[in-house]
Amino acid sequence: MKVTAVETVYIEELPNLLWVQIHTDQGLIGLGETFFGADAVEAHIHEFIAPYLLGKNPLQIEHHSHRMTGYAGRGGSGAEMRATSATDIALWDIWGQYSNQPIYQMLGGASRDKVRVYNTCAGYEYVRKASAQVTANFGLKNAHNAGPYEDLEGFLSTADELAQSLLEMGISGMKIWPFDFAAEASGGTYISNDDLKKAMEPFAKIRTAVGDKMEIMCELHSLWNVPTAKRICHALEDFNLTWIEDPVRMDHQGNVGKVATASSTPIAVGELLGGRAQFRDLVEKADIGLVIMDIVWGGGLTEARKVASFCDAHALPFTGHDCTGPVALAASTHMAMHAPNSFIQEMVRAFYYGWYQDLVTALPTVENGFIQAPDLPGLGMQLNPDVFNRADVRIRKSILD
Repeated sequence: MKVTAVETVYIEELPNLLWVQIHTDQGLIGLGETFFGADAVEAHIHEFIAPYLLGKNPLQIEHHSHRMTGYAGRGGSGAEMRATSATDIALWDIWGQYSNQPIYQMLGGASRDKVRVYNTCAGYEYVRKASAQVTANFGLKNAHNAGPYEDLEGFLSTADELAQSLLEMGISGMKIWPFDFAAEASGGTYISNDDLKKAMEPFAKIRTAVGDKMEIMCELHSLWNVPTAKRICHALEDFNLTWIEDPVRMDHQGNVGKVATASSTPIAVGELLGGRAQFRDLVEKADIGLVIMDIVWGGGLTEARKVASFCDAHALPFTGHDCTGPVALAASTHMAMHAPNSFIQEMVRAFYYGWYQDLVTALPTVENGFIQAPDLPGLGMQLNPDVFNRADVRIRKSILD
């Protein structure tokens, strides 16, 4: 079997998303995905990955994984790594289809039948178009007409009602980020007493409404300096949070360790990292409580299984990130079903029950607070054929001569 074409698919409605389809001479088509920097990723795929991969055996995934980013750009989660991640997932999808097995079986089999989920409380328009994480792209202007799961508006205004709504669906974990406005105001260098008090209100509402029935995670989006992050962590101690995520920038692993040492709440980090070497440095330099990996950013399934195994050797839980697209959720769910140290899987119900449904032929099953990968070959999904007929679609294809 050999690769005959490498195809990228982009739609203007969701300009942060890019899909990759790897075509073979046996008619198998593998699907991959990544998020952010779509134009740069597309360029790397067609200028470097496609010329390398065309004509080669797609089943030699480990071999290809080391060569797709090129000599430069191997570290981090920049365009090269994101392009590699999307392509790597597509290759695993081909292998699963070729073997007539779901990816979690190809990874070594399932450690569990299903995985508990938590809801990242984004809304339908969250980070839909803007290329950076700022309050300007929260999508709140259209929140009131979006649908029943406008959860970002929910946690900012009625966190108590939101928690009850999630529990009614069987979802007992939720992640919120009410500190971002204060970080933007000060550049992450300072938070006033009034802003700190305002940001604490959603946590208090949740605990008053549902007590400890709901696990709460706090996202800080790497916006703070070390002393202010410590102050926020200290202020949150009374709410018995499951974790505090990305308190400081991820360009200095030692700073993560400083916050982790000062916090009684577990610190969760990792989604912004790329490649197992960065995760190794993180685990060795910071006493963290949870490793999060975005599989469509950090190297694909080939790197993810190594990161999960490394975490397991250090008695650390591992979880996949998804606030991006349907393939990311599917790949993460396959990994979560396989890895014995998987703790929980992220989902965004506004995405899952909203625009994800329009893009792919199937999704992992979510029922009563648990998620399960499709028991179908490969990822268990394809792009919806309607995607290719959209007026706003852009398709680029590199073909074997």
